[in-house]
Amino acid sequence: MRIISLFLLVLFYNGSLFALNSGREDVVNYEKYGVFLNVGTGNYRYVIKDMKGLKEAIGPGLFPNFDAIKKDSDYIEAEINGELEGFLWDFVDKKKKPMINFYKWAVTPEETLGVKLFYAGYALEKAGMLKEAIKAYYAMLVHTPKCISYTYWHTPLYMGRIALDRIKLLLRQNPGLGLKLVDAKITIAKCYDNDQANDKYTFVNPGKLIKVKPSDVIDKPVDLNDFKVIETRGGSHVSLKKYNNGHWQMFVNGKPFIIKGMAYSPNLIGKSPDYGSLVVNRDWQLIDENNNKINDVFFESYVDKNMNNQKDDDEPVVGDAKLMKEMGVNTLRLYHHGFNKELFRKLYKEYGISVLMGDFLGVYAIGSAADWNMGTDYSDPVQQENMINSVKEMVEEYKDEPYVLMWVLGNENNYGVANNAKDNPEAFYGFVQEVAKLIHKMDPTRPVALCNGDFLYLDILSTRCMEIDALAINSYRGKLGFGDSLWQAIAENAGKPVFISEYGCPAYGGVNMTQEEADAGQMEYHKGNWEDIWYNRAGMGFGNSLGGIIFEWTDEWWKAGTGADPNVHDIQPQFGAPFLDGWSYEEWFGICSQGDGSDSPYLRQLRKSYYYYKDVWNK
Repeated sequence: MRIISLFLLVLFYNGSLFALNSGREDVVNYEKYGVFLNVGTGNYRYVIKDMKGLKEAIGPGLFPNFDAIKKDSDYIEAEINGELEGFLWDFVDKKKKPMINFYKWAVTPEETLGVKLFYAGYALEKAGMLKEAIKAYYAMLVHTPKCISYTYWHTPLYMGRIALDRIKLLLRQNPGLGLKLVDAKITIAKCYDNDQANDKYTFVNPGKLIKVKPSDVIDKPVDLNDFKVIETRGGSHVSLKKYNNGHWQMFVNGKPFIIKGMAYSPNLIGKSPDYGSLVVNRDWQLIDENNNKINDVFFESYVDKNMNNQKDDDEPVVGDAKLMKEMGVNTLRLYHHGFNKELFRKLYKEYGISVLMGDFLGVYAIGSAADWNMGTDYSDPVQQENMINSVKEMVEEYKDEPYVLMWVLGNENNYGVANNAKDNPEAFYGFVQEVAKLIHKMDPTRPVALCNGDFLYLDILSTRCMEIDALAINSYRGKLGFGDSLWQAIAENAGKPVFISEYGCPAYGGVNMTQEEADAGQMEYHKGNWEDIWYNRAGMGFGNSLGGIIFEWTDEWWKAGTGADPNVHDIQPQFGAPFLDGWSYEEWFGICSQGDGSDSPYLRQLRKSYYYYKDVWNK
């Protein structure tokens, strides 16, 4: 294999040896090769003055030296073998050789400069070549920070902000690199409505990569006792306190509390709401297939240790409640208020598990009495009254129950599923304001949260929902976590604390990935997400994280959609998403499997993600 320079970087991956010239500078000093103009404004740009010097510094395969990679022996071999042939977007997550993906993106003429740089960096990241990946992401920040791409749903992706987030998260997760990105920030006005036409970049600074001691990569925690509480939301049972450094902390009965939560719907395989045989939000509270008057899933499940899909003599009944307690779970998210008080009292008293009590507030047309096809209309006074009555019923029924942590309104209603919040966000968030005000009057002892789909309409939410005490965000941004673009945006716009009310990853990655690889990939995704949640708790990072809710406990076999067989664990991808192979498999999100389904609802096969949390949540 030909060595191009002394700066040779070698990686052994999937049995193949790859060599890549990493360029003359590990951290490119762009000030030597060009001029930064209008830094800190929306008119930022970088002008190259020494093209030859920059090419030598950056190395082959990255801008402005993309084509030089064609001289690399491994590239030539890949081209001869036909490995670079095919649809460009299959060279992101679907191919198992990240370096082949890198070569493809480096030489493609099909995409813009910024998109090329980002996915070249992404391929290098997946190959474990983190310094090179960071170099690619930072090159994108320098040259094309305003680059736009699009999601599977044709909504805009602000690639500069994503690259910035990835750099910071990679450096934080790998302090041994001894690098830190300082002063980097991108601000975009009107960017929360999916209408790219009205976006306006108001502040762009790519910042600077600096070398530091590994011990200085991660900011040190601050002692909250050194700061003054300047605001309190909630009441005597659960309170949210804001310090004068902008950080928020949650207290339950006067003690600090961080949500280590679980979305829980371990329903019987073979049943589906699409066929009228399953009520998702309540059936698991009543499930008793053996008619012994004991809840099957909470108290009669067992761990199939040898994965033979049957209960053996050395596999005693333990129950999900005990498994979750041993894992460190302290909270369940109840999406829409239930009716089994005795069950929740037992969970709280014997297992220390509290509940986030929710009302769908018209999403999926639940609570509004609207027709599914028409969807909830948040400007309709009759439907408003129906939803208010549903909320009143919830609060009256549960306000004296000690296990209730917080009231949570909705579930990503802003995405517009069977409701018009996406088309009329002003009406929706205005209605949320009135409902939150009502709940505060009925129960002044707890906070009220709103569950939003990521930060779509964050600007409207921030001005219309002042009665909301905390934001609950469903977010699936990839294995590194959520990034400054989420925590900082919420801090600067809403000024409220936040918990991630859904995050997770399917334990399936397509036919080219073994189940063991998929389980490991799911665990890595959870690890990156929880570390980001934990880093931004009070005293660290942006200090506005209250914790997170894992989605979800067990795989649900009905979620592939109408027409799919709920008796079959579906492996068809539903939509593009930042998961193991670039697709979402909706029936595979559990950190516990139900095996082959033959002993549902009792059998549990614990995935690697379960053991990861059992370790970190009990420290």
